[in-house]
Amino acid sequence: MEFNHFDENGRARMVDVSGKAKTSRRALARGTIRVSREIFAAITAGTAAKGDVLAVATVAGVTAAKRTWELIPMCHAIPLGSCSVRFETREAACEICCECEVKTEAQTGVEMEALTAVSVALLTIYDMCKGIDKNMEIGDIHLVEKSGGKSGRIVNARYITR
Repeated sequence: MEFNHFDENGRARMVDVSGKAKTSRRALARGTIRVSREIFAAITAGTAAKGDVLAVATVAGVTAAKRTWELIPMCHAIPLGSCSVRFETREAACEICCECEVKTEAQTGVEMEALTAVSVALLTIYDMCKGIDKNMEIGDIHLVEKSGGKSGRIVNARYITR
């Protein structure tokens, strides 16, 4: 396996995509946060003291996707065609699943943007609810699938649920 974020002398570098053609690219990422019953009830009823937790987390996720290149040193600044952040509440497990889909027409993929959006959305939930209980658990952040570019469609079969 070759790592392309290093030059011939082993120094870190941004990958040169200037000669690549722009193609349609898409990435889908997911992650979860496990919360207490009290937090779950506050989020789903919209009674959290800091406001509509999932609405704020949605905005935070989209903003994070747009600014990924500022957070991850070797990422390119990519013009995003779309970014959607969705949540699924799982009452029995007291979990909230976050899913982010990012699309672009660019010379490089948007996996990092989708993963960053999920991470920041879940961290926002933590931040907004930590006054109730600090024992939340964020985890299972992963790329579900991506498409576009030379590698085409990649699916993480372990996580496909539909």
